[in-house]
Amino acid sequence: MFVASNGVGWLEAVILGLIQGLTEFLPISSSAHLRILGPMLPSGLDPGSAFTAITQLGTELAVLVYFRQDIARIFLAWCGSFKRNAARGAPRSAPMNPDARLGWLVIVGTLPIAALGLLFQDMIETYLRNLYLTAIMLIVFGLILGFADKVGKRQTELRDMTWRNGIVFGFAQALALIPGVSRSGGTITAGLLMGYTREAAARYSFLLAVPAVFASGFYQLYKSWGVAGPVSPANTALATFIAFFVGYAVIVWFLKIVSTRGYGLFVLYRVALGVVVLALLAAGVLQPL
Repeated sequence: MFVASNGVGWLEAVILGLIQGLTEFLPISSSAHLRILGPMLPSGLDPGSAFTAITQLGTELAVLVYFRQDIARIFLAWCGSFKRNAARGAPRSAPMNPDARLGWLVIVGTLPIAALGLLFQDMIETYLRNLYLTAIMLIVFGLILGFADKVGKRQTELRDMTWRNGIVFGFAQALALIPGVSRSGGTITAGLLMGYTREAAARYSFLLAVPAVFASGFYQLYKSWGVAGPVSPANTALATFIAFFVGYAVIVWFLKIVSTRGYGLFVLYRVALGVVVLALLAAGVLQPL
């Protein structure tokens, strides 16, 4: 794995792990927070897109643990869908099991971010990490989230998801390749605009992220092995470990909050953070790249 020379220390790794765990599932963009906070720590280093992707393995492991029953049920139903039409006497027009359909929709919804991530890999790791762009995305997509939360009908549940909705969710998730958009924020916003309940949109954003985040994290782990970088293997592992436990707690809290309250607080936070980052850039405290 990558080896740091005079890079991010263990205390900074702890802070970055906490930030990753706290922000991954909230619609406020974990990648933006790591990108903004890194240069403000004593080392002054951007931890990089590889570090972000690898530490996300910790938070996604929290998803696997928290949603283990849902994931197991969906996986078994998806496996059963292969022999559904082959069953003796089963009409070919019989409706697909909702859990099996959800499994297929997660796969289909993962394709946009996988294709675009590979296609624009160089831009994602360089130009798209420009803090001006990050700040603008925080503000713009924060306002879009607020609009979606206000006008969304909040009636549709996950069992009613259509193939068209699944594709829209997939492209919404792909927007998170740009720091500042937020993986959960993009999918939740799309869900609200399509009429899904707040909790359904949030739960699906967690499930949809699993294959994409694990694929990205392990790919970056493989790609970074033996390559010099800003964070050592031990400190990256420490940050990932912390992100798992903090992320699990955030999932529990977040699902309770969204079932009774709106996203107004997150919208205000995103806009305020974006404005602060723009001010710091204008003052020369932060550098764009």
